[in-house]
Amino acid sequence: MTIKDAFNDSIKVPFFAPEITDKDRKIVFNALKSPLLTDGPILRRFEVKFASYTDSRYAIGVSNATSALHLSLKALGIGKNDEVIIPDMTFVATASSVILTGATPVLADVNENDMNISSDSIEKSVTSRTKAIIPVHFAGKSCNMKEIKRIAKKHDLFIVEDCAHALGTRFAGKHVGTFGDAGCFSFYPTKNITTIEGGMVTTNSQKIAKYVQRARNHGIMKSLAQRYTKGKPWEYDVTDAGYNYRIDEMRSALGLSQLERLESVNDRRRRVCEYYNNKFQKIEWLSTPIITKDDSCHLYILKIKNTAKINRDKLFEKLLKMGIRTSVHYKPLHKFTIIKRKAKIYDKLINSRKVYDEIISLPLYPQIPTKLQNKVIDCILR
Repeated sequence: MTIKDAFNDSIKVPFFAPEITDKDRKIVFNALKSPLLTDGPILRRFEVKFASYTDSRYAIGVSNATSALHLSLKALGIGKNDEVIIPDMTFVATASSVILTGATPVLADVNENDMNISSDSIEKSVTSRTKAIIPVHFAGKSCNMKEIKRIAKKHDLFIVEDCAHALGTRFAGKHVGTFGDAGCFSFYPTKNITTIEGGMVTTNSQKIAKYVQRARNHGIMKSLAQRYTKGKPWEYDVTDAGYNYRIDEMRSALGLSQLERLESVNDRRRRVCEYYNNKFQKIEWLSTPIITKDDSCHLYILKIKNTAKINRDKLFEKLLKMGIRTSVHYKPLHKFTIIKRKAKIYDKLINSRKVYDEIISLPLYPQIPTKLQNKVIDCILR
């Protein structure tokens, strides 16, 4: 798929363009030949490969990262009257997954430099009702999991890592999603690998894994393959209320294919980010992100300092007029009507309020041509 095919002609530089290869298309087409189109052997292979890549004991494929978060919290018994600490600066799905359990999201502030959840703010947000922390590895950079684990141990809290941005991200030599009770990944089209829609739960807990495996399939105790291999297919039990959070064989096949080249994809994304940094680093009114070999570089977020002659919104409009699509990650949770009704705040959200007015996400995808990057850079500095 070319950029022109995927986006209208007025956009000369899209915010992202999915990388779907001929091999990807072939493996998806072959999956369509299977008599078992969901909850089948290709999904099992994808789960095994994903568990191996992240060095997790279990990996369970689900419909998206929101369902991954929801099921992980449910597996830990999170529910009504409980509180779960999440960062104010994240996609609304992080909060929604908490609300869906009946628990209350508690908004914590973020660090100004990397926009990951602040350990100090977590400490200030713990109450007698707190049951879990959801650290979000923002833009592909790991949270400080050493500090978060210390806080969780001190207060006897669960950790569910939101790794939607962070496939390939490491902290202290370990892949994110392996520090807490569960890790939740996204394969949305903009992510570092895509299954179009899809997600994964990683865990070292057999109890959590077994719950997620059941609950993703209506709580049924047998897989589809098990039900039709022998015996009567209607003879199964349901012990818990479950959900239709399955992922099909075609998406699993695409995920398998894309996972094989993830390291190459992340290397190319890193080079794109480093190129931006090199061009912007001497511009005094811009602040660039720190890029390391442990980052998966899901987003490139530039900050517009208050000394600039142009603010973020005007820069967005300027770039759009020139055919360059950018975005903002994210509008803080405390600004949404549903969150105002459902969430609690025990700390001042100083940094999330500040950085929201400064940040702009630039086009980033592994196959972006240098000439398009130069167009973005020239338009910003013009």
